[in-house]
Amino acid sequence: MNWSAAIAVGLVLAVLWFIEKQLGTPMVIRPIVVSPLVGLVLGDVTAGVLMGASLELIFMGAIQIGGSIPPDVLVGAGLGTAFAILSKQGPEIAVALGLPISILAQSIKALIFIIRSGMMENALKMAENNNVRGMKALNLGGLFLQCLMYFAVAFVAILFGSEAIAGFLQSIPASIMSALTNIGRLLPAVGFALLLQPMMEAKNAIYFLLGFVLLVYLKLPVIAITLIGLAIAYIVVFERGKANTAAKDPALATASDAGVQDGNWEDLFNE
Repeated sequence: MNWSAAIAVGLVLAVLWFIEKQLGTPMVIRPIVVSPLVGLVLGDVTAGVLMGASLELIFMGAIQIGGSIPPDVLVGAGLGTAFAILSKQGPEIAVALGLPISILAQSIKALIFIIRSGMMENALKMAENNNVRGMKALNLGGLFLQCLMYFAVAFVAILFGSEAIAGFLQSIPASIMSALTNIGRLLPAVGFALLLQPMMEAKNAIYFLLGFVLLVYLKLPVIAITLIGLAIAYIVVFERGKANTAAKDPALATASDAGVQDGNWEDLFNE
């Protein structure tokens, strides 16, 4: 059994969740961070980086908003990457495993939320009594409970599941494995398409067409296309916004120009 791997991956997930909540959501539980760290503790950083990039495209839109509970990105990326590395399969297998694992972990996370909801009565009493220290301890207790959940899920899954997953993958016929591999390659494109769908309006079609021409016909690298996109975004957002302001009130446009000349570049992001 992979005791060391199970403990290492469990600690990675638990520590990342603790950091995520203690530091105000710095996005350290995203696949692009989780997978390389899992690859590091399992001795294959390169595979971790490749799997993280693939999984990030799938989970790019999986963000918790309000009371909704999206598929658990942390568990999906961590275990998907771990199983793919331990079974010596490629990023496509990590993608194929990551999504169903994250959906299963979503149910476990909902159970933890139900348990934590039972702490609300104590929290209200502490707030009424101005017990700040008790409220901090209760908050940390709930956080450690979730960290323990992530550690336990990863530990048990890898300790008892990695060999089963490896054996299962090896028993799959070559034709079915080829189909799974192709599906894994398509999933990032599907995730990216779902993310772009809200922006696919007639007025934005020209930008997608421009990006296609730059990539396919002019053979520009992705970084160069990104920089061109940033320049276009600056012109569209800042210059057009300034022109609209000038049309409404020339005095405001003059004041805006003065602010930029004085080094107040916050206007760029406030337009």
